[in-house]
Amino acid sequence: MSPILLLLIGMVIVVGSILIFRLHAFLALILGSLIVAAFTEKEAVYHHCLKSEAVRITDVVSDRVALKASKNQKIISGSIFLLRPNESDGKLEEISVGVLTLLPSSNLSEEEKTLEKELGVRYGEISSEVLPEIKDRIIHHTQINEARSISSRNIAQRVGSGFGSTCLKIGIMIAMAAIVGQCLMRSGAAERIVLGIRNLLGEKNAPVAFIASGFTLGIPVFFETVFYLMMPLGKAMHLKTGRNYLLYILTIIAGGTMAHSLVPPTPGPLFVAYELGVDIGLAIICGTIVGVFTTASGYVWARFISTRIIIPLRESADLTKAQLKAMMDRKAEELPGLLSSVLPILIPLFLLAGGTVFSLLFANMEVQPAWMLTIEPLVRVLGNKDIALTVAAVFSIVLLARRPGSTKESVAQSIQGAIADAGVIVLITCAGGAFGHVLRQTGIAGSIENSLPATESGLMIVGFLICMIVRTAQGSSTVAMITAVGVVAPIAAASVLTYHPVYIAIAIGCGSKPISWMNDSGFWVISKMSGMTESEMLKTNTVMGIIMAVTGLIVCLIGSRIFPMV
Repeated sequence: MSPILLLLIGMVIVVGSILIFRLHAFLALILGSLIVAAFTEKEAVYHHCLKSEAVRITDVVSDRVALKASKNQKIISGSIFLLRPNESDGKLEEISVGVLTLLPSSNLSEEEKTLEKELGVRYGEISSEVLPEIKDRIIHHTQINEARSISSRNIAQRVGSGFGSTCLKIGIMIAMAAIVGQCLMRSGAAERIVLGIRNLLGEKNAPVAFIASGFTLGIPVFFETVFYLMMPLGKAMHLKTGRNYLLYILTIIAGGTMAHSLVPPTPGPLFVAYELGVDIGLAIICGTIVGVFTTASGYVWARFISTRIIIPLRESADLTKAQLKAMMDRKAEELPGLLSSVLPILIPLFLLAGGTVFSLLFANMEVQPAWMLTIEPLVRVLGNKDIALTVAAVFSIVLLARRPGSTKESVAQSIQGAIADAGVIVLITCAGGAFGHVLRQTGIAGSIENSLPATESGLMIVGFLICMIVRTAQGSSTVAMITAVGVVAPIAAASVLTYHPVYIAIAIGCGSKPISWMNDSGFWVISKMSGMTESEMLKTNTVMGIIMAVTGLIVCLIGSRIFPMV
């Protein structure tokens, strides 16, 4: 069956199951995965495995070849198969067996040594009956056997493999991030961060403080939770100032919603980064930078629309005006210290981003100083995404335990609640990993690669549009990002990009913002807590999401040209 048709069937099943039959996203993704796997032929799975593992020959000079491996490929010397693309359908065919001998640096010219260091090219000699040509590929005999083994698996094994590999990569991170978020909320640290930023910027700049607070808290805390925390603060600020209610609400939304889609370890961007092979530290840095531009555009819109639409503070069931006033008058001394409150967020960001920067510097030095060689193993351990989030989780638990009135039972209950919340997210995310895994095995990358816009920016635009369409259809940003990257990731892996795939990851994240309307649970959370009507939400919040998304895509398109990072 055609990979394009399988893709359409899979997307219809996932989106239709959620919209029509109201299935949970986990069940919808698993159902879509099983059906796609059932209709995928064994031969397609085998050829996908070959294409994934076979290393390209980029140059042939006399008796030696230049080999270029992609991010997840390995060049293994020894017994190999020489593969050549079929001229009609592009599938790799075995044309000869041979032996690969990798050459040591001492046998290379100065030019070859430079290419090996800067471009990651490896040089070797191949002895076979057929002379290798440029664009041929080689694959070790053990990898051929593995490809045959994978193609013979049943549908449950293939779906389970994709589910398990995703959980291995990001399951611990999501669980630890949920613990951090829950402890920040229960300890009062989240509220302390908001008050600290507000006090720093002053009441005049309260909207900027709300954006900064929402973005900061949106990294470890789920968006709905961020809004539950900050909405009462926005209302209380309005009671104090007597103005800018809509501005306060929109700036809270702008900060929290963009962090939710751009910055790991939030599940959506975390999964997208993993699927595209993007380092988590780099994803955090770039997502934050693009987030500055997107939230700035959201702030400009919020300023503009709040002068043209006046929305009053309406009564709601969450908090009375007396409670809001008490919250506004709460002193910082009643809450944890600002530094200890923000550390559970800063610790993983520092360890992950710092580890990425250290690794880049370490790899680009011809001779590493002794102190770098000494601390390099420790930096690698602390810069590991699971370790960094675990350290942050431990610190946040200590913060909660030190809160006056906390008991062992209350702390344990908070952690159990966080793990329960994380469990649902892990199931959805890993089901998305299974869905993407079986989609890749259909050979979808080769089928639609030629249909992309004939520009370097094509993948970013396609990822953005697919994510936007799925988000608009079924409402969930996370499901939309999972679906979009399942289509785009195999194409990116098979392509020679002139820019870093982190730009594709961020473009997909931006595509998850439009269009927020009545099928989005977040739409109703904001509407009910803010007191805005559906019409007011569409005129203000929905339009702001579109503006921020397009701004982010433009920043990615420009950034990939100015700072390609390859």
